[in-house]
Amino acid sequence: MNDQTRPATVRVFIALAPPDHAKEELARELRPAYGSHPHMRWNRVEDWHITLAFLGELPAGTVPLLRPPLARLAAGRQPLRLALRGSGNFDDRVLWSGIDGDLDALHTLAADVRTTVRNCGVAFEERPLRPHLTLARARRGDLSSAAEIAAGFASFTGRRWSAERLHLVGSNVGRSRGPIHYRDIDAWALEGRNTTGS
Repeated sequence: MNDQTRPATVRVFIALAPPDHAKEELARELRPAYGSHPHMRWNRVEDWHITLAFLGELPAGTVPLLRPPLARLAAGRQPLRLALRGSGNFDDRVLWSGIDGDLDALHTLAADVRTTVRNCGVAFEERPLRPHLTLARARRGDLSSAAEIAAGFASFTGRRWSAERLHLVGSNVGRSRGPIHYRDIDAWALEGRNTTGS
């Protein structure tokens, strides 16, 4: 396959991202675990995000249709005050850090993002919102590492920060064994403007 050809589909989600100082604070907390559990598949710190809606594989031509309505949605929303807090694991293998702060506004934003996407004619699997950052995945058969690491920083509470941008993100999912990398397709400031007249 020619690497220069544009893919017919792109794997897409909509998310918020902590600022660098919040990610660095958590990364410092995790540093001992990086050393004690090098076999974990650690996500890159720059890829940490809070997924609001996971859309999965979309035709590449569908993605531009999402931009204008998501931009309008972001423009009408205030930034959210959030913090990273605690830890846990999903299915014994996925290590995560939890989210604290303005969770009502976070759930409202996620619901409105999902409605906006559906109104664009994009079908996707509805999953309950469980606000978190995915930090790492254990290898198959390793059912203890994620829980061990989570126990080590369960009491972590990071400083509050402001989520100020809504991100439309694509990933490089393929058959490679390496980590998944994400890239912003677009991002919009949460500005708190009244957009009803526009």
